[in-house]
Amino acid sequence: MLALALMVTFAAPGARAVPSFAAQTGQPCNACHVGGLGPQLTPFGRDFKLRGYTARAVPWNIPLAGFVNASYVATAKAQDAPPAPHFGRNENLAVDQVSLFLAGGLGHHLGAFVQTTYDGVGHAFSWDNVDVRAVTTAHFRGSNMVLGLTLNNSPTVQDPFNTLPTWGFPYTDSGLPPGPGASPLIGNLGQTVLGVTAYAWIDSRLYVEAGGYRSLGARMLARLGADPFSPGEIDGVAPYARVAYHRNFGTQNVEAGAFLLDARIFPGRDHSAGAADHYTDVGLDASYQAFMQNQDVITLNARYTYEKQKLNASQPLELSARRDLDLQDIRVDASYYWRNRAGLSAQVFDTWGGGDDLLYADNRRRRPNSAGFVFQIDETPWGDGRSPFGQRFNVRVGVQYTAYLSFDGAGTDYDGSSRQAGDNNTLRVFTWIYY
Repeated sequence: MLALALMVTFAAPGARAVPSFAAQTGQPCNACHVGGLGPQLTPFGRDFKLRGYTARAVPWNIPLAGFVNASYVATAKAQDAPPAPHFGRNENLAVDQVSLFLAGGLGHHLGAFVQTTYDGVGHAFSWDNVDVRAVTTAHFRGSNMVLGLTLNNSPTVQDPFNTLPTWGFPYTDSGLPPGPGASPLIGNLGQTVLGVTAYAWIDSRLYVEAGGYRSLGARMLARLGADPFSPGEIDGVAPYARVAYHRNFGTQNVEAGAFLLDARIFPGRDHSAGAADHYTDVGLDASYQAFMQNQDVITLNARYTYEKQKLNASQPLELSARRDLDLQDIRVDASYYWRNRAGLSAQVFDTWGGGDDLLYADNRRRRPNSAGFVFQIDETPWGDGRSPFGQRFNVRVGVQYTAYLSFDGAGTDYDGSSRQAGDNNTLRVFTWIYY
C-alpha cells in the first residue's frame, strides 16, 4: 500500500525493461538490458536500479508502462489432466500475463518499481513485484557510496544481479507446463511477504545488504490475489543478508557473491504443532559479462543454494516423516547476443536432497531430485529505441525448450504410473509486448 501511495505521488506533475524508465532516462532499452529487453541488467542498468531509479533526462514523464506475455505451449506427452480450467491436456495457447507498471523516480532520493498482474492462466488479478527505494550518496575515507533502503515484497527482487531467483534465467515462463515440485524457500516467498532491507554500493564494486521479512495477514494476501497458505506464515521476522563483489575490466565485468535467508515457517499457517519449521538457505553466485565492439554480448550466470530444513511443525502434523532434511540446487546459464539483439541462451539445472515418504509422497522414489536443460532463442528488434511505433514500444519473440533428465525423483516411471521425466519436455513459443 505504501508503494502504491508513493507512485501516485510520482504521477503528479512536478527491472524488467519498463518503457517508463526509457522515457525517463532518454536511453533505449539496450542501455540497461542485455538483449534489448529485461530483466538481465547491464552495468548501467544495475547502477540505475541501485540509485533508486532516479536518473532522469527529462523534467517529467508519465511513470506508467504495460506488458503482455503470450505463448504456445506443448509437452512431449499430454498431461494427465488439464493444467487449468478452459485449457486442454496439451498444445495450449494462452495470454500468460498482462501487467501494469508504476515505475519511476522522484527527485534524487526516491524511486519505485511497482507491478500488478492479471494471470491469464489462472484468470485472476494480483499484486506482483514491488521495490520502493530511498537512496542517498556519501563519501567515507576516499570511498564513494550509494546508501539505500528498499521496501519490497520478495527476497531477491531488489538484487542488482541476475543470478538470484527473482530475476534469474529463463526470465519468462508460463503456468501451463508441468514443473518440478521442490525448490529452495528463498525463491518461493514472493508476494506473500513484506520486508525492508538496507544496502550500500561502495565504489561501484562492493554490494552489501541486510534486512528482514514478515508475512502479511491471510486476509490481506487474499485481497491482493496471493495464496495466504503457501508456503506458510513466517514466525516473527526472517533475516536476509547479501554480499557481492563486482569489478569492471574495460568492456568486461565479473561478480561473485553470497546470500542468506533464515526463516521459521508455520506450514499452511497452522500453529497447532506448537513449533515452526526452520529453513536456512545459504548460497553462492557469480556472473560474467563481455560487451564487444560490434555490440555482441556474452553473459554467464551461476547460483548454488544449500537449504537446511528442520521440520519441527511438519513432522508432528504428519506432513513429513523426517525432521531433518536438506535441499540443494545449482543453476548455470550462458547467453550470446548478436548485436545485442538476437540471442541464444542455455541453462543446466539440478535440484537434489534427502528423501521423505510423506513430503514427496507423490513420486515413486520419495525424493525431490529434478535435473535438465533449458534452451532459448529470442530476438528483440527494437531494443535500440528505433521502433516505428515510438520509443516506448518494444517486443521480444522467442522459442524456449526445456528438457528433463529427471523429474520429481527419477528419470523413468517417476510417479508410479509409467510416466517418464522426458514426457514433461516442453516447447514454448512466446512473445513479450511492452508499451
